[in-house]
Amino acid sequence: MHAGVVPEYDDHPVSRRGLTRPSRVSRTGGQPTPKEARGPSWRRTSRGFYLPSDVDDARPEQRILNASTAQRNGVAITGWAALRWRGGRWFDGVTAAGARRPVTVLIGTRDIDAQPRHGIAVCGESVGPSMYDVVDGVAVTLPTWAVSFEMRYARSEHEAAKVLSLAAYDDLVSIAEVRAFFSGQRGWTGIPQARKALTWAEENAWSPGELDLGIHLYVELHHERPLFNRPVFDLAERHLFTPDLIDPVAGVVFEHNGPTHRESTAYGNDLHRWGLYAEHGLEAVASSSADLRDCRRLDERVRTAYRRAARRARSDRSWTVEPPAGWTPTHTVDLRRALTPRQRARLLRYRAA
Repeated sequence: MHAGVVPEYDDHPVSRRGLTRPSRVSRTGGQPTPKEARGPSWRRTSRGFYLPSDVDDARPEQRILNASTAQRNGVAITGWAALRWRGGRWFDGVTAAGARRPVTVLIGTRDIDAQPRHGIAVCGESVGPSMYDVVDGVAVTLPTWAVSFEMRYARSEHEAAKVLSLAAYDDLVSIAEVRAFFSGQRGWTGIPQARKALTWAEENAWSPGELDLGIHLYVELHHERPLFNRPVFDLAERHLFTPDLIDPVAGVVFEHNGPTHRESTAYGNDLHRWGLYAEHGLEAVASSSADLRDCRRLDERVRTAYRRAARRARSDRSWTVEPPAGWTPTHTVDLRRALTPRQRARLLRYRAA
């Protein structure tokens, strides 16, 4: 990647396999010719650019590449698409209802052909050269800018906190970096919402469902802020398990199961872990995606777990969240960035793909 002046789209090599760059109509023997562009074998992606009709643009990276035809100096892709292009695996460009989100292009004026039917949204928030890089041939805003954009225009503070947390999952940004970035964005659209969401964000959540559960416990039910994916040890300093969330003050753990969880190979491991929770006197609560859409039954299970946990003496605990000497923690962005490639492969292998 490199920063600075962005060449025109045609000057960019795209170094990713499995993607097809939209092409201009060729009058010198290339493809598509003017006649081919009007035929069924090619389809228009934006003004003057075409793709072969058999190219599948369901992949978000292909949609991002299609939108990059607007690229020139001072124009950059931002929001979810910039984060995806940089490796943010949770940013798939699909809404909760299953609809495709447009790729947002930042420009200073509205002088490009970027209608909704082309899958492009145009924003007039102009961006200076210091705020974007060219990554694998596509100009994208810096992670802090892309996260800020998504947080500021999110539907709610809850959704804004999820954006930051899911970007932190892949170590694209830290909470501290985004907080510092906001200090230079006073008066921008959505800044009050984004700043409030900072207090709900988490750097070690491994799925959107875990974040929804944690925010619900902390914000809606007013419990202690849970720790996400924090290892638990016995008193002989042996690692016991790593629950999705734990309230170490109360002694309650939480496991969030996605829609296909029972079909996964992790299900058998979960059953074993639940036995260990009981053995070590931890109250455990399971949640599902359905629970988070209608929280009444979940809330009753949470209240029951906290009542039971309150009856246990803290002096009887056979577990701790304090790591032993020599343990390598990975629960913050800074800690993960400091890992060697070999350490990342070993210590982060359990994170969702």
